[in-house]
Amino acid sequence: MNARNPMNRRTLLTGLVAGTAVVLSACSENDELADQAGSDQGYVSGSGVVSQVAVEERGEPLELSFETLEGKSMSLADIRPTPVVINLWYAACPPCRKEAPALKSLAEEFGDEVQFLGVNVRDQEAAANAFISNYQIPYANMLDTDGAMVALLSGVLPPQATPSTVVLDAKGRAAARVVGEVDESTLKGLIEDVQAE
Repeated sequence: MNARNPMNRRTLLTGLVAGTAVVLSACSENDELADQAGSDQGYVSGSGVVSQVAVEERGEPLELSFETLEGKSMSLADIRPTPVVINLWYAACPPCRKEAPALKSLAEEFGDEVQFLGVNVRDQEAAANAFISNYQIPYANMLDTDGAMVALLSGVLPPQATPSTVVLDAKGRAAARVVGEVDESTLKGLIEDVQAE
């Protein structure tokens, strides 16, 4: 190509301007897709990343006492040596609603062999209870109004990643986590790995 030819320069310049406009419009904050997602979602979703912690690399047992929405006093220490699945959720979170049937199914399948605990990170009691009733959640749930559970899990989960799920081993140590919506077969595998230890 001859760069001295004015026609070629004009064509090249037009192409560069058009290409730049396309790139800038793709990065624009006024994106129709983003507008459709809307701010009414109100959740900060995780990336769906699953990770496990080798037995020898696990930290100290997690310790927390709390009251369930049913009014029962519990502590993580009292649950040991039963493995625990802790799920952080709230009612208006679309992935939380989507994963609820999988959590219900696994809680029923594992029964007394595994303790499931739902941790509502945002709602008032009425909204949390409506969600639990609607999805027929069979396991204990707590309101984390003071942020104690989220603070306890801060070394395990990224802040504000909702939903998130943590599997505790028989000693109460974080053995696995799912940041984002949980898949039933994946969570089942993580639980079975902890049970096999």
